[in-house]
Amino acid sequence: MLYWAFMFLVVALIAGVFGFGGIASASAGIAQILFFIFLILFVIAIIARALRGRAP
Repeated sequence: MLYWAFMFLVVALIAGVFGFGGIASASAGIAQILFFIFLILFVIAIIARALRGRAP
């Protein structure tokens, strides 16, 4: 998921350089949403790992 967020960010930067404002803002918005979803899932995974502990 972090890979896709990075790819949309790259698309947004390239579109912004070439003057495609609509595509750039849409791609940046998608990248931002994917990044925050990644962060939420990452924190949930860390919490679940901490609560589960080590196996005997």
